[in-house]
Amino acid sequence: MKKTVLAFSRVSPEMAERLQQDFNVIVPDPKLGDMNEQFNDALAHAHGMIGAGRKLGREQLQNASKLEVVSSISVGYDNYEVGYFNERGIMLTNTPDVLTESTADLAFALLMSSARRVAELDAWTKAGQWKRTVEAAHFGTDVHGKTLGIVGMGNIGASIARRGHFGFNMPILYSGNSRKAELEQQMSAQFRSLDQLLAESDFVCLVVPLSEKTRHLIGKRELGLMKSSAILINISRGPVVDELALIDALQNGTLRGAGLDVYEKEPLTESPLFQLSNAVTLPHIGSATNETRQAMADRAYQNLRSALLGEKPQDLINPQVWKG
Repeated sequence: MKKTVLAFSRVSPEMAERLQQDFNVIVPDPKLGDMNEQFNDALAHAHGMIGAGRKLGREQLQNASKLEVVSSISVGYDNYEVGYFNERGIMLTNTPDVLTESTADLAFALLMSSARRVAELDAWTKAGQWKRTVEAAHFGTDVHGKTLGIVGMGNIGASIARRGHFGFNMPILYSGNSRKAELEQQMSAQFRSLDQLLAESDFVCLVVPLSEKTRHLIGKRELGLMKSSAILINISRGPVVDELALIDALQNGTLRGAGLDVYEKEPLTESPLFQLSNAVTLPHIGSATNETRQAMADRAYQNLRSALLGEKPQDLINPQVWKG
């Protein structure tokens, strides 16, 4: 008898077709009524779930009595109550590695755009304001040769560092839980405490997972340690930064600028950030390329299929629940 898979976010027709080869598949459809109601009705039948963007834990999954695995089409897993998954023996998988380079590209796009005021001056030009040679009031700041500080030197952080070091001759500073001897050798990267990194860097890029330890890791005190000429880039998770403190720093000139892809509340529809010319605001698109999203979907499919067919998934976040 086929097991049942519930898609808890939108999946492509191709993904649904692949899943249907081995499983019964339930994909909530807005044309059929309330999506949450469809989701809750399907929970009791689901052996596996696949998707992204929905919080899942004790409250949401109490009726999912048959659930064996949740396959998340994401790297971060702060939306999932891992302790509850462990308690229930539910496997949780993610899609690491496949989005590393695309996300590093986006980080550097934000860095370059913030430094050279690309979004601001694009809007200014389109508004018909370019009537004479651009003067100092619209100058940006150089990127090449400036110091790049990376908070969280995992795979994405290392890819950003390579872009800065080899592409722009930037000295690399980093902070994190451990030293990275290979990167120190390859790029002369230097380890710093967080406070030291903030004080010395011209660009600070946040690439840490969200946890209780990293929530509001960057607040008023930390922003005050940064150079007034510095730019903050956040591609990690919104709550890593105290957003109100950041807004204040951008408004009062404590900080030159910020490039943001993530926010404390998402989707972000209203914010003082939208009124600030020194803030570049993107709608959480770190992995949003056709190639990368396809690779993430493929990885999530393989993880789900392995788990439901009795094989250990490649990307099991909580291996202690594996019963193989």
